[in-house]
Amino acid sequence: MSLPQAVVLDLDGTLIDSAPEIGAALNRLLARHGRRPVSGDQVRMMVGDGALSLLGAAFAATGAPLSPEAERAVLEEYLDDLAAEPARRESIYPGVEATLRLLRGRGMRIGICTNKAERVTELVLEQLGLASLIDAFAGGDTLPWRKPDGRHPAHVAELLGVPPAQAAMVGDGLNDVKAARGAGMPVVAVSYGYPRMPVADLGADLVIDGFADLPAALEALPRRG
Repeated sequence: MSLPQAVVLDLDGTLIDSAPEIGAALNRLLARHGRRPVSGDQVRMMVGDGALSLLGAAFAATGAPLSPEAERAVLEEYLDDLAAEPARRESIYPGVEATLRLLRGRGMRIGICTNKAERVTELVLEQLGLASLIDAFAGGDTLPWRKPDGRHPAHVAELLGVPPAQAAMVGDGLNDVKAARGAGMPVVAVSYGYPRMPVADLGADLVIDGFADLPAALEALPRRG
């Protein structure tokens, strides 16, 4: 079978292991608010639903919940902390760069659909040297909706100039699978990210153990539309 025309990728837990940077920024913020730090394992269970959800979970885990009145100010504070936390080249999962270059060499368009804030996503891609391999992206605050809403990856496919049914989604969690289904895209799950549940239970079409396995998985995906 031939490759789809485009691939829409999750970022955290799929292309990069960003939990250490997220945890460092989050714990600096918590310390300023008189809270204890959260562990790396806790951070991995909190990642995936966007920054505001992450903050809500972190504050609830360390004391009184974050009040609705304080949400906006604390969110901006956190995003500033995260933007100031340098992305590490070693956070890129094995095989990511070579595989993205291989797919581009085969004429595939490559996009990112992440619940990470847009300005932080752009900065991270630049710092890691991945920006030149990505044709379009949408962050968690780019649109009025985000994953698991299918309109989020569908928008990225539109930016890539490809019908959603001719694109494939790749991610590490249930939000990615639900969003792909909502967009009418086939979906590949990676087994090494932050799924918060058994990967086999996510409902993806295929599961891969390494990013280098993606080209073969894309060729094996069922076509929709």
